[in-house]
Amino acid sequence: MTANSELSVLFVCLGNICRSPLAEAVFRSKAQQAGIPVCVDSAGIISYHAGKRPDSRTLAVGEEKGYSFENSCARQVTSADFTKYDYIFAMDKDNLQALKSLQPASSQAQLRLFLSVLQDSDIAEVPDPYYGGIDGFQHILKLIEQASDAFIEQLKTQQ
Repeated sequence: MTANSELSVLFVCLGNICRSPLAEAVFRSKAQQAGIPVCVDSAGIISYHAGKRPDSRTLAVGEEKGYSFENSCARQVTSADFTKYDYIFAMDKDNLQALKSLQPASSQAQLRLFLSVLQDSDIAEVPDPYYGGIDGFQHILKLIEQASDAFIEQLKTQQ
């Protein structure tokens, strides 16, 4: 990111219907509240859900807290993402490994686990809530909110 450019962040999970669209909505909202100009998006490693809206449970827990999913639609990671985004955050280690295998050598994007921004946390990955109940979605919302707040604080100290 250059001094005059907008920060760009991409969140990635397996199918782009649970974790990454929730992270996109949360981070976008929190960055706007903090006055940080940001281009934020989400994508999936696989294309299975491409074109679909986020999971209804993702929408339920996010919208209940006031997060917007307007224009949110699942898509697969593309090679262009590695030049467009400054930070590409994976939700789990499998997603991170897949991203590393896709990243072109010329890419300057920082690939990291999203929860790596949390200091003193024993939790490294955002668990996939897809096969569970609403409580799993509420749990990942809390993790995503904590990580979003932590990353925003890190960005503020870099300015």
